[in-house]
Amino acid sequence: MNKLIAILIIGIFVASIISVSSISDQFVDAGSRKKIHFTQTITSSEDPGQGHQNHQLALILSPNEGTLYDGSMTFTSSEPVEIVVLHEINSQEAKGQPTWTVDGNTVYGLSLIDLEEKSGSFEFTGAALALHSSNSKEFTVTVSVDGWIRGQPVEVIMQKIEFEKEDPSLLLSRTNVPATIPMHKGIYEGNQILYIITDGSDEDYAKILSEKQGWNVELAPAIAGVPEDALQKLFIFKNGIKGDGIYGFQDEVFSSTPSQESEYSALNSIIEVTWKIGQKEKIFESVADVITAEEGGRIEFNETGIVLNTPQIIWPDGQMMVRSDKEITDEMPYGGGQIIEINEEELNVTFVAHRGWGPNGITIYYIVTDATPSGPAETMGVVSSPTSANLLTHYGAVDLFQFKNGIKGSGPLGFQPGIAGAALGDTNYSPMWRIYLVEWNDAESARILETKSDIDSFRADDLISVSIARPTNADHIVNCPFIDPFQ
Repeated sequence: MNKLIAILIIGIFVASIISVSSISDQFVDAGSRKKIHFTQTITSSEDPGQGHQNHQLALILSPNEGTLYDGSMTFTSSEPVEIVVLHEINSQEAKGQPTWTVDGNTVYGLSLIDLEEKSGSFEFTGAALALHSSNSKEFTVTVSVDGWIRGQPVEVIMQKIEFEKEDPSLLLSRTNVPATIPMHKGIYEGNQILYIITDGSDEDYAKILSEKQGWNVELAPAIAGVPEDALQKLFIFKNGIKGDGIYGFQDEVFSSTPSQESEYSALNSIIEVTWKIGQKEKIFESVADVITAEEGGRIEFNETGIVLNTPQIIWPDGQMMVRSDKEITDEMPYGGGQIIEINEEELNVTFVAHRGWGPNGITIYYIVTDATPSGPAETMGVVSSPTSANLLTHYGAVDLFQFKNGIKGSGPLGFQPGIAGAALGDTNYSPMWRIYLVEWNDAESARILETKSDIDSFRADDLISVSIARPTNADHIVNCPFIDPFQ
């Protein structure tokens, strides 16, 4: 393998914080990311952070604007310590959360993991990493770090960098992780459905559902205006016979399942059903029964205008594919099914959550539940949902960029992870994704891209080509709800 050797001189961070010497780091460059691996012994000094007087801090990875670290650490300390991870934030984000600052001007978000142990292991993602003690007693720690860095390391070190030109690859930690999601019971034509709720178009409704199921229903305002030909109807009961439904009454009634492929959609228009006073209540088994009762004046409809993303996991004559290989690894293949286990007794399902980047480079995780056309859906082991194609030109679908050549990695096509045009909390976030393919015009000059701005810049410089994906010459939409797999 041809390798070019270069010398890296890394600038100095605030000298008053800490001085670390004789670190045997080795960085492997893959474009804008570098591999970092070292073992070192550090003696703590007084924590320079405001409000941390008489505390001790051993800074392992120093903060610097635009630098992001990701990896794992093991340590052995002479005293019990806490783990500190700092995060770059703006002034608006600083309100209402723990922060760390030296001068009051540059402020970092603070995650403090109170281990109070002398040894341990930890996986981290952040702008800085340190070990901390709230007393004034100096401690010594030996730490090993294995991970990646984006941006410019900040200690003064003279190091060799090996640029692997022939077969560059990107290895992220926690590329694939398990995500266990609660399931709900529903009904279609008298038969049981098991489904999940991942997203809602209304903030209050999403909060209520999150509390009820003990798992976050993410706010997706963009799906509120989805056209009717991309929706099915979901009837939710607000009174009547008690049961396991969302409001504590009978199970929800669906208008279709994946077996009705031409009609099925995971996006549901919510109709709330209320029994009128004096009517004899019963269990509805089908949409036809519900509509007949409403036409007969026995119940009332509230067409809420709210849309929920409710992918079906099990339906009367089918279910989503369960992977034959249930071990989740960073190198596992993307296809072959997205589910590790369906637990009907505990009413939960465990998906493989895939790692990618949000539009500004933030780490995101997503699952895959359905797609169109049928070819990609079958390859990924998810439900085929042709009605999703009606979102191709609608704002209810958001752009997701996948790479078809360049740096090898964990993306669905075997190259670097994808970049999304929106992330959780964005007003344009939607679980429905319009796929674009990014191709390097010269694959040997490929670099790691992590933001939408990266794509725009490299496209403007004619270094990459971006085109809408059309497998089998068909419109391509994928239901990829973004989730927090660690909740």
